[in-house]
Order: sequence, then structure tokens, then C-alpha cells
Amino acid sequence: MCSSSQEPKVGRQVSWGPLWLYREIQRRGSGDYLVVAPSFPLLELKLRPEFMRLFDRQLRLGSYTGSPTKKFTFSEAGSKRTFGDRHDPNTPTQVFFGHAQDADSLESATVKAAWLDEAGQKKFKKASHDAIMRRLAIHRGRVLYTTTPYYIGWLKKELHDRADGTHIDVINFRSVDNPAFSREEYEERRATMPAWKFTMFYDGMFTRPAGLIYDAYDPDTHVVESFPIPENWPCYLGLDFGGVNTAAVKIAHDQDADVYYVYEEYHAGRLTAAGHVNALTAGEPRPFTAYGGAPSEQNWRDEFTQASLTVHQPPVSEVEVGIDRVYALLKTNRLRFFNTLEGLVGNDEHAGDMESYARVLNDEGEPTEAIDEKSTWHRLNALRYICTHLAEPPVEDEPPYSYS
Repeated sequence: MCSSSQEPKVGRQVSWGPLWLYREIQRRGSGDYLVVAPSFPLLELKLRPEFMRLFDRQLRLGSYTGSPTKKFTFSEAGSKRTFGDRHDPNTPTQVFFGHAQDADSLESATVKAAWLDEAGQKKFKKASHDAIMRRLAIHRGRVLYTTTPYYIGWLKKELHDRADGTHIDVINFRSVDNPAFSREEYEERRATMPAWKFTMFYDGMFTRPAGLIYDAYDPDTHVVESFPIPENWPCYLGLDFGGVNTAAVKIAHDQDADVYYVYEEYHAGRLTAAGHVNALTAGEPRPFTAYGGAPSEQNWRDEFTQASLTVHQPPVSEVEVGIDRVYALLKTNRLRFFNTLEGLVGNDEHAGDMESYARVLNDEGEPTEAIDEKSTWHRLNALRYICTHLAEPPVEDEPPYSYS
């Protein structure tokens, strides 16, 4: 049903996308078809000109109109040349053009096949892909994806990782596999670029980008099916405070195996401390040991304590030390995550925080000390705060459990 082509960023050819689509039109007969780019500029500047080169200038199959709907319509002569004896004068053949930043624009047609270019870009939303698949459902239409593997997102999880050679094929080729691409240029890029960037952009293969902070995190190892938490397991709460963004993670400790399970995440705003406490403790049969906030946020801790949830100041204030303690728990396989945590673990539509938390890269593609979009990682801040306690050297007297 689907074919995913992983193409290198440089030296790639989209010209076989129109060829594939024309073959599908010949196979499936008169009707509607779809061409989609991640954004309007890519559609207009790259995809549509490439399509028109084959369908208009070379084969002279029909004409394009840009308003009110962007579509290419086969002429009667073009239809006869394409279908021969199967030409149906009562059923027009049309190719519609859309872009994935507007999922609603993709809902109007029932199509027999679709070509999706650069579907691996972040701009190509899974909601748009889902809309396209609904349009293909009646005719069981096939899809061609031509893309560079830009990041680990829905396309990798939903298509690449599920390729079975029957319903989904992944066809990979390198820049140098293109006869027009210089072998010398390819080797120069290999010698001078960061390995992760070369692998993705010149070899067309998924890899973890440089700068990932929790590169020890492996979903196959660290993500588990959710299960009921035994009542005798101690539970912990990490908190990141904010007027608009207050986040928390709940962790249970299997003391026999010495493994910590992150079983619930929380992210809400514009509530009082009492409102947050009520939301966090609702349905919980056991108390928490809670840590959270920076040293300067004692007022928040006091407000939560007054609302019957005692929150302790993390034993370490340095961000990098806290990151190191989370990392140590991952490396020793003592930290696991329930698969229901869409923020931390992710879902079919987006990668989770654990696979996205990264350093800023410099102009050479190498990681710096700075954290990319540092102010947005509220759940990970909450995880870091509680792990500064969980991974610190043991002490005799642990702060008591409390909903005071």
C-alpha cells in the first residue's frame, strides 16, 4: 500500500515522483489523485514545477488551474493517450495539489493515489497524513513518500519501523548513487561533516542527531506497558512551577529491583497551588515525597505546602548535575517510563521530550553547552528535580511522605 523512499538531502531527484504518479494513473484509471508538499512555498517552488515538466511540457496531458482549487485536469486527448480503450469521457481525471500545513484542505477529495514529498519534515503534520489516508481509503490507494530523514517523528515510527516489504517498502539510496552526483563531493562531505548529519543528509538514513542530551534513552529498553502500581511501592513527585506552565512527574519505586517507574505526567496552568494539589493527588491512594523548583522558588514550595502537599527543595540546584543524575539512572536501567506518557515518551504523531531534549548546535553542527529551547522543557525539569533526590548518595533520614 505504501512506498517510502529515503532520499539524501543533496543530489536527490524528485523527477521520478511524477513518473510514479503517472504510472499509478495509468494503472488505476480515471479519477482523482493527490500531490502534497509540507508547505505552500515548497509546493509552488519545487513540486508543482517538477510535476508540470512531465505532465504538461513533455506529455501534454492537460492544463493547470490555480483558483479556486489547485489542480491539473486531463484533456480528452490526454485521457485517451493515457488510458486507450479504457478512456471514460464521463469521469474526469484530476490531480489536486495541497500542502500539509493545512490539514483541512486535504479532506475534500476521494483519491486513488498520492505522492507526498518531504513527508519527513516537521512541517508535514501527522494530522495531514491521516487526512490523506482517509481520502485514499475507499480506493485502497497507494502512496509514494519521497523524503530526507530529517528527524525521528511520526514517519519513522509509523512507516519506516513497520516496513515489511509487503504493505510498506522502504527504498534507500545515497547521494552518490545518483550518477550525476560527484563522488569527490560525497567524500569531502563525509570527511568534514558531523557523522550524524552526513548519515541523514547524504546517505538518507535515520540516525540520532548530535546534541541529544539523553542519548542513553532507548524506547525499546526504557518504555514499558503501564500496570497498576503496587500499594507498598514508595511514590515520588517532581514539580516544575510556573503561572502558565506547572508540570509534574509521578514516580514509583520497585525497591526489590531498585527500578523507578515514571507512571504519570502532569502539565497545567492558571491554577492556584491548591488547584494543582487537588489535581495531582486526586485518586492517589498513597502519599508522595515531593521535590521541585529552583532555589529562588521557595514561595511556590510554601504555597504547595500550605495546600497540604509538602514540597522540598531539590538537593542540587545546578542544571547539569541534575541532568547527570537522570542520565545515570538511564544508563543503569533504573528508570523506566509508562507507554501512556505522551509528553515524555511521545506518540505516533510526535517524538517525546526524552528524544527531543537537545543542545544547541554551532555552525559546524557540533553541540554547545546551551540547551535548545531551554524554557519549554517543563516535564523534564520536573523529572530532573526529583531525580536529584532519587540518584543522590543515600542518607539515613529521608524526608517523610506527606500530604501534610
